[in-house]
Amino acid sequence: MRLVYTLLFSAITCLVFAQDSVATQNEDYYKQFQDLENGELRSFFFFNTPNRYNQNSPYDWLDTVKVYLNSSEKTKDSTSIRNYQLIESQIYYDLGNYEKSLAIARPLYENITSLDVESKQNILNILDTNYAMLELYDKQIEIRRVKRELGFTDNVAFYDIYASLGQYRKAMRDYMTEEKRDLKDDDYYGQAIYNNTIGNYLRLDKSTPTALSYFKKAEGLIKVFLSDVTNQHSDKEIADGRILNGLIIGNIGKCHVQLGEYEKAIPFLEESREIIKKYNKSKFSSDIIENTLALAECYLKLENYSKATDYLSDDLNPIKSDNILKRNRIYADYYFKTGDFENSTVYLKKNIKIRDSIDALASNIKNQQLTSVVAQDLENSRKIQEQQKNQLEESRKDIKARDDKISLVFVSLIFTLIGFAGLVYAYLKSIKNQRLIAEQKFIIENALVEKDSLLKEIHHRVKNNLQMVSSLLSLQTKNTRSKAAIEALEEGKSRVKAMALIHQKLYQNDDLSVIEMQGYIESLINSIQSVYKKGGHNINITIDAEGVELDIDRAIPFGLILNELVSNSFKYAFPNDDSDGKIYIHLRKLLGQEGFFEYTDNGIGLPEDSEERANSSMGIRLMNRLANQLQTSLNTDKTTEGVRFWFNFK
Repeated sequence: MRLVYTLLFSAITCLVFAQDSVATQNEDYYKQFQDLENGELRSFFFFNTPNRYNQNSPYDWLDTVKVYLNSSEKTKDSTSIRNYQLIESQIYYDLGNYEKSLAIARPLYENITSLDVESKQNILNILDTNYAMLELYDKQIEIRRVKRELGFTDNVAFYDIYASLGQYRKAMRDYMTEEKRDLKDDDYYGQAIYNNTIGNYLRLDKSTPTALSYFKKAEGLIKVFLSDVTNQHSDKEIADGRILNGLIIGNIGKCHVQLGEYEKAIPFLEESREIIKKYNKSKFSSDIIENTLALAECYLKLENYSKATDYLSDDLNPIKSDNILKRNRIYADYYFKTGDFENSTVYLKKNIKIRDSIDALASNIKNQQLTSVVAQDLENSRKIQEQQKNQLEESRKDIKARDDKISLVFVSLIFTLIGFAGLVYAYLKSIKNQRLIAEQKFIIENALVEKDSLLKEIHHRVKNNLQMVSSLLSLQTKNTRSKAAIEALEEGKSRVKAMALIHQKLYQNDDLSVIEMQGYIESLINSIQSVYKKGGHNINITIDAEGVELDIDRAIPFGLILNELVSNSFKYAFPNDDSDGKIYIHLRKLLGQEGFFEYTDNGIGLPEDSEERANSSMGIRLMNRLANQLQTSLNTDKTTEGVRFWFNFK
């Protein structure tokens, strides 16, 4: 009987591989499943058939499997009962009902010793993925240990668990260590997964610019894989490749959302949704939910409320707490922007309740799980080190044995080959030195690239934080009725923008040590003009700073001084008519390390009591302190037309 099953399994295997080569979207896998004879064959077909829900939904499959299960229970066919329960558990997982899937799978796991090899592997995979989705990482570690003991995997990986616990940098380092060494250069699919995974860890860690570069590389690799005509791929491999392509495109879109580039993000997110729906048909996907929520956020930010509500009502059923919180936040933002403050408050209260519930338990549980993972990771590392130590000892013995033999040969030939040996020694030493030089060069180059990347991330994060401060000042302005307070907040907002612009120019620059002042001053003037529109659009502004570069220690006080001067000109210099208004900004290098700055306008000039008012003016006091930071003093000249400010600096 076992021989018959073996032959039938071979036939089914041939059938599946034949389907992989010729199957299309019109294949009726549901009918082929029903035409098979028993639960063992149907289980093999189910778990080895790609895109099995192409024509019939998982609910249709579930109804049919339950009929077969009831029939097997009546005939007391234990093998078929086990196989149909396996299929049932996988279908519930595909539908996103992880607790139900786990409830079916656990009793099967308790009798795992009685299962065949394929059933063991299927049940372990089902438990592994369910525990991951339910965040039961200690249980997931146990399953992975069993996988290793049964020979289904060589090692117990922990990087995805670290990522789920928020340790993204640790996850990325472990993943790079585990996966890179076994990755081949011509494995485009594996390379795409590798770059997409690293990019996702960086995206979750808010290192968005660096993450975007990894996603773009992954996108190029998966396109090469899908268009590769030299290697024949099965339908399952192609379907997996297209799903991966959809995930990568969605991750690129989510990066643009994090960067505030909402219009650029929309086409990536919509394309990703369509690809995943097409090739992951009828299966529950948290990636579709995340992309849908990101699209709703984009259209909400772009004030296209009808589109935003279309995506929010797109049959969303988020399971992860992060997705539920994000959906509620978007609803609250939508109702706030449309003036429905009551509903906005309702959704904000929902999030507060969810966060309170999470905060009450999650911190302690998360620490316990993290402690458990670290302990298992250390134990796993210790075992690997022991294995490596034993292998090294064996290698050392082999090398010593070979050395002994070589020594005997050299003793007999030493006098005749001593000259040749000297040449060989010199040649080998030269090769070793060249290899060491090449390795050191490679390490240094990688360190420099990583340093530049980290510096850009730091400046990008500082710029984002300053923009957050500016947004908070704007929000405070809307809630303030005092004109004086509003003016003070606007001035503070302008100063924060001047500093944020410094960091933006730094991370956009190839040279992270200096800022090109001509472009910076032009951007600063545009930012100030957007605040003082009335005066900013008619005044003729001349900037002469071409070729001048300053480091950040000088650029920040210089930018704040210039922000004060230009703001004062827009506010006070041209009260009646600014059609003939002129501002001249001059910055140049003198001989040696000296620099010269000059600012003039042809407005009404300073008032008569300007010297007496200097001590009470925050703007003038601020400029004098900033000038002190530049180790100089601000000079003021009253001219026949307007005013002139100037100073020399190092």
